[in-house]
Amino acid sequence: MPSKATKLANSIPPEALRHVKIQDMVAEGKCLVRIENLVVFVGQVAPGDVVDLRITKAHKRFMEAAPIHFHQRSALRTEPFCQHFGTCGGCKWQHISYEAQLSYKQQQVEDQLTRIGKVALPEVRQILPSPERTYYRNKLEYTFSNNGWLTEEQIKDDTAHYDRRVLGFHTPGRFDKILDVEHCWLQPEPSNEIRIFIRDYARAHRLPFGDMVRQTGLLRNLIIRTAESTGETMVILQCYHDDEALRPLLDAVYAKFPEITSLNYVLNNKGNETFHDLDVVCYQGKPYIEEDMEGLRFRIGPKSFYQTNSAGAFNLYKVA
Repeated sequence: MPSKATKLANSIPPEALRHVKIQDMVAEGKCLVRIENLVVFVGQVAPGDVVDLRITKAHKRFMEAAPIHFHQRSALRTEPFCQHFGTCGGCKWQHISYEAQLSYKQQQVEDQLTRIGKVALPEVRQILPSPERTYYRNKLEYTFSNNGWLTEEQIKDDTAHYDRRVLGFHTPGRFDKILDVEHCWLQPEPSNEIRIFIRDYARAHRLPFGDMVRQTGLLRNLIIRTAESTGETMVILQCYHDDEALRPLLDAVYAKFPEITSLNYVLNNKGNETFHDLDVVCYQGKPYIEEDMEGLRFRIGPKSFYQTNSAGAFNLYKVA
């Protein structure tokens, strides 16, 4: 028997989903519209877009939808620079101009504190923009999967064989689906080069990629940290268990990238990828990297917190 939410979604007349004008931007890069007195959240659209929609998920109090046709595109739009945008869950705002992003994000913070949190705010300063729009992050986490996500284009292409052993990011809203990433614009090199080398080595040597549902396999997670001021790099490889194939992989990584400052591994068979309570083994180099900021030198270990936008952190430091 259909659920109440499904019945509610099915009650929306098809014509009500056509020529819908997107009204406002809300959290996590999604927009909001009201259809037949129902709240509908829509991804990959911008305020001012006029679209036809398809309901993708039904909930008791709201619906989720996706655009299937654009009649008019918003002036706030810009062309996403990443080939994976929309399929990858890493970035959600690339289709909106950066200036518009800052404006909507500030509105959301103020709204959540005042309307929802009932907090009386003083005058709120404007958001400090990031000095860089690409390659600004100093830390990224990737996940291995033996059952990688196929894009719509790949599914339609019945002439090609795609290796489902992947190393990349989660797809939007899916903890168990990983998209293989060829190039990520978030972190400077050698981040992409290290990730691609590890993935290709593991494929060529038939190392078991992790099964996220069964919690089996060998390779689980890869973390890369970089220091902008010193050029140092840290690599942390998480595995489900120890294996004789692990050390040859680490040796190959260090031989290919001798500039790596800190090469580490963690054995983690828990139900999640956090390792704050686990031992981190420094296999090569130092157990930390160093970052300079305004005359201060920070030692950053595998478990350390450091603002992920180094240049942005420097700007915040100057204001504070």
